[in-house]
Amino acid sequence: MKITFNKRDPVYVQVMQHFKEQIASGKYEPGQEIPSRRELANQLKINPNTAQRAYKEMEEAGLIFTEGNNPSRITKDEQVLRNLRTELIEEAVDTFIAAVKPVNIPMDDLIRLIKEKYEKQKGEHS
Repeated sequence: MKITFNKRDPVYVQVMQHFKEQIASGKYEPGQEIPSRRELANQLKINPNTAQRAYKEMEEAGLIFTEGNNPSRITKDEQVLRNLRTELIEEAVDTFIAAVKPVNIPMDDLIRLIKEKYEKQKGEHS
């Protein structure tokens, strides 16, 4: 597991964001076991308390669950998974809109450009 941390956001938030993206993209599947808090801390070279906080927040958000002394796993709750995808898409769209709004490009041109770029990138990754 590799995460490049920025200096803006708390590390535990960046760890959570990484897991959210991995879950939404299907790289982590529902019910899949994830590294222990200690393993994660070792892999990412972060403080174990930071890993613990990220896992605690993800559990509270329903993204992961831990039963007894068993390893933590990705949620199987389809509604949580749908909400996660929606949340990430909306965040990306909000960021995009904030970036292009000052350019004042007509909506039709913007949609056309998005479609073209999306199809081109989709073709490159197939």
